[in-house]
Amino acid sequence: MPFTIVTIVGRTLLALLFILAGAAKIAGRQPFLDHMAAHHIPGVLLPLVIALELGAGLALLFGWQLSFAAGALALFCTATALGFHLNLADKAERTLFVKDLAIAGALMVIAAGAWRA
Repeated sequence: MPFTIVTIVGRTLLALLFILAGAAKIAGRQPFLDHMAAHHIPGVLLPLVIALELGAGLALLFGWQLSFAAGALALFCTATALGFHLNLADKAERTLFVKDLAIAGALMVIAAGAWRA
């Protein structure tokens, strides 16, 4: 029983990261489009990012299709690290790079655990 509660709380905390990020992108797109443009990432991808963050975030929250939702978000976090945070000489960017990879790792653990279950 305690393991289940901890698992649900952990998934909820991870899910909120993506759900709130997707909602923020809906509430104000321009800063995100500007950031994407500064990194040579096509703005046409923003609706897909929003759909992924909200859809997979909600799936993670509710425990639906966990292996696919967590796997997709892990790939997204890895792509984000590689697309936005490669200036490893900058301490803040290096921290964001490692954080994105750490979150991807946690999501891979969830995906693997859901696949086994």
